[in-house]
Amino acid sequence: MAHVDHGKTTLADHLVAYGSGGGLLTPKWAGQARVMDHLPEERARAITMKSAAVALGHGAHRVHLIDSPGHLDFCSEVSAAARLADSALILVDGVHVQTHAALRKAFAERLRPCLVLNKLDRLITGMRLEPEEAYRRLRRIVAEANSVYSDLRSGSYFSSLLDGPAQAQDVDDGDGDEDAFAPQKGNVIFACARDGWGFRIHDFAALYAQAHPDMASKLLGGLWGPYCWDKKNRKVVGKEAMASMTNQQPMFVEFVLKPLWKAYKEGLKEDGASWLRDQVVSRYNLKVSQRELQNKEPEKVLQAVLKAWLPLAETVMTMLVECTQDPIAAQRFRVPKLMPERELAPGDAAEHAGIVAEAGKVKRCVTACSTSARAPVVVFVSKMFGLAYKDLPPSGVDGELLNHTTSGSADECFLAFARVFSGVLRAGQKVFVLSLMYDPLKGDTTSKHLKEVELQHLYEMQGQDLRAVASVGAGNLVAIQGLGDHIMKTATLSSTRNCWPFASMMFQVSPLLKVAIEPSNLADLGAFVNGLRLLNQADPLAECTQENGQYLLAAAGKVHLELCIKNLNERFAKNVKLNVSEPLVSFKETIQGEGVGNMESRMGPQEFVERNAPDGKFAVRVKVIRLPDALTKVLEENEKLLSQTIQGQTARSNGATGLQCSQDDGRSVAKLRQHMLSAIDRELEVISMQVDKLKLERYRKTLLGYLQRIWALGPLLVGPNLLLSPDVRSSSGATTSQDGREGILVCGTCHVSEKLGFVSVSDAETSNDIANSEPSTGAPDHETLRNIVVSGFQEATNAGPLCDEPMWGLAFIVEPYIFTHSPDNANHSYEHKAAVREACRVAVLQSKPRLVQPMYFCELTTPTVYLGAVYAVLGDCRAKVLKEEMQEGTSLFTVHAYLPVAESSEFSEKLRSGTSGAASARLALSHWEAIPQDPFFIPKTREEIEEFGDGSNMGPNLAKTLINSVRRRKGLHVEDKVVEHGTKQRTRAKKV
Repeated sequence: MAHVDHGKTTLADHLVAYGSGGGLLTPKWAGQARVMDHLPEERARAITMKSAAVALGHGAHRVHLIDSPGHLDFCSEVSAAARLADSALILVDGVHVQTHAALRKAFAERLRPCLVLNKLDRLITGMRLEPEEAYRRLRRIVAEANSVYSDLRSGSYFSSLLDGPAQAQDVDDGDGDEDAFAPQKGNVIFACARDGWGFRIHDFAALYAQAHPDMASKLLGGLWGPYCWDKKNRKVVGKEAMASMTNQQPMFVEFVLKPLWKAYKEGLKEDGASWLRDQVVSRYNLKVSQRELQNKEPEKVLQAVLKAWLPLAETVMTMLVECTQDPIAAQRFRVPKLMPERELAPGDAAEHAGIVAEAGKVKRCVTACSTSARAPVVVFVSKMFGLAYKDLPPSGVDGELLNHTTSGSADECFLAFARVFSGVLRAGQKVFVLSLMYDPLKGDTTSKHLKEVELQHLYEMQGQDLRAVASVGAGNLVAIQGLGDHIMKTATLSSTRNCWPFASMMFQVSPLLKVAIEPSNLADLGAFVNGLRLLNQADPLAECTQENGQYLLAAAGKVHLELCIKNLNERFAKNVKLNVSEPLVSFKETIQGEGVGNMESRMGPQEFVERNAPDGKFAVRVKVIRLPDALTKVLEENEKLLSQTIQGQTARSNGATGLQCSQDDGRSVAKLRQHMLSAIDRELEVISMQVDKLKLERYRKTLLGYLQRIWALGPLLVGPNLLLSPDVRSSSGATTSQDGREGILVCGTCHVSEKLGFVSVSDAETSNDIANSEPSTGAPDHETLRNIVVSGFQEATNAGPLCDEPMWGLAFIVEPYIFTHSPDNANHSYEHKAAVREACRVAVLQSKPRLVQPMYFCELTTPTVYLGAVYAVLGDCRAKVLKEEMQEGTSLFTVHAYLPVAESSEFSEKLRSGTSGAASARLALSHWEAIPQDPFFIPKTREEIEEFGDGSNMGPNLAKTLINSVRRRKGLHVEDKVVEHGTKQRTRAKKV
């Protein structure tokens, strides 16, 4: 796991050549073959796009290696790989955007991380640093990695709501106060993956300990950190002693880096081969062939000598065996995350005692990684991947021909990328396929969440090749044939139906970049729809949906989108010519409000929007309020936990990452409640210097009151918008209609506040005592009316008034009224729901609506000479520059900025043309940000008229332009003016 271009696939080459004994890749081509990148698109772009696995050996140990992508667009492949792994190799060449994501993913999946500092040769030959400068740079990188991981442990990382501080005590990485990555522990390697050499400080400690056997442990402790070697007293001294000594350098510089620098300096000379032969090969008794030593290129000779002296692959394998956990220990640590405890009602536990007991036995076998013949088989499928039938192994374990039956005219079959967590899986075995929604206590009579399937063949993955096997034991990876018609993306396999499914995987980003796609010939519609289905199955993150008669394809980014379209054209819908629209970016809608002004608007009197149903039985009054941005972010990031807490079911697995759902007690809900309260405190802290304490306390009381009146969330029941029940203390409980009839206020149940622990059950029940009177004949009952209000709220927040995009960060106070003695007894629930929906939308329109756009965090690297061109491109794309800094020892600048996702489709091309390809950029989804412009702005006040006149001198309204583009795409009405300012059209003089 690493940032893009940090050397994962290059390192994998060396590990494959070593671990396969040269059977899959000869050591000569290691570092150049990119054997794990087998797709043509991967080789053309020189980046990894799909996770690939290979089984390797190291002595008596068996190691499964998964090479995962580093590009943000393919983060779903990283999630699929991390779910099946026990440990993570984090490669770094500086701590960048995806380095944070890799560390976060390793922590979230409870993987034991090890660090590989790659491209050490660049410090010598490229940046030309002195050993002391290189040491300071390496120490800074290790310190930054430790800082990120330490923040994850403590829960203070900016997006570490994933696991929270309460889970930090469960992290089995030794003392929580110690650094996660320490060369003395042996879990840090310094390497050059391209040339195939690398080392741990243990290697040099063992080398120097040959002369001083009694100093081995002291040498190891002193080879990293502020320690130096006292030559006079022949001992390791610390920082205080170093201050009193002259011309002393850290031991890492003197005993590790200087020999390496000297080897490069002498080895790259014309006669460097003879020096390397005498000073390195002979001295350390290395096995280097004469042919390699006689090579005419000094670089090749140096590479061969260093590879023999400091073999990278062997060092990495040794580190994995010594510093990471075996499957038995790893699963014992990871099972609480993979199979969280379930809350069972006392009645359910007693009624289904046999099922509960068997499910507990299954979990114990998974925890123990049991390979017993009597142990139940449990397998998790993290993704499905397509492979042409002609590429499947033609023969089985004993040489028999395998019958690969094709389904219809399909050229590809889908294999399951999986790991066996318990028992022994055998080819031809019957297993149950459990979806994420399966509940063994309820069973499944519709075969929607539970299917019994007979497996066809099992394969051991060897990079781009497969090898048929008869059985696979717990702790091993496997590719399974025969599940293509039964699993869409992920699933749990079990030999018993009394098994809880594994927890859903969480992705770093959601697919935001959308295109409308359709076949050019309508006669190909059937093949096109089938191709979309296959693409949806083959890609863990791609989303294929139908909206307003359009087929939409959503991807994580531009590169991911291009790969999806290429797969459609060349694999899944070969003979279908496609029409693809320009990228469609998702937006959200909110209202104006920030800082003190927003708080004053919440406190001040605000007009309600009132709507009456045509049947005369129902009226609704709505007021809308802007939520604090920090609270909105908490609601967005914890969609999964909110869904499980409120609805008792799993949210969309491809949504934003939320808190780890540990359901053994109320800790997760308590943490979420605390995060929501902390978000309010942060909002108040920002304005604390601008208002007095009395007002600040009143603001806090108001916001806490909102949290105690949450009726529902929306859209889709778990979104970042709140439906608030009326405040019964400030409401009279009755209103009067136009014809003088009295209406009765019906309050909500506030059950969301009760579920989150903001109010007790008794308080939630008494909140609607005002509506306990029985409605008259013909009027809807209170429970039906509450459902109608919630349904109307969901529809309103799912499609806002500006351009039918979801609303964001809003709270709606809804007062529904029913009227007695209505002349009509018919059911008009649709009209009542429409009244709620319309009232919510009008309330937003009357509260200064704003469009919200997604923003990327952009990290650019550019030479100094092109810095001005980079700023010009950023300005043209409406980016906000955060900071710039010069990389130490180079002429390169690193620029951090926020870039609107709407501008990202052309950003790469503009940057490439503006800097002649010299600058590079990395994008990661950061946050949502409201566009400050009023889409309906018209100069009205005297000051506005003096500045803008009648509006003819104003520039284009960005918000209005984006809204109109979305409305045109959705087929909504757009007011286009052919002539906006008639006076400017008079370009000719009048003829007399």
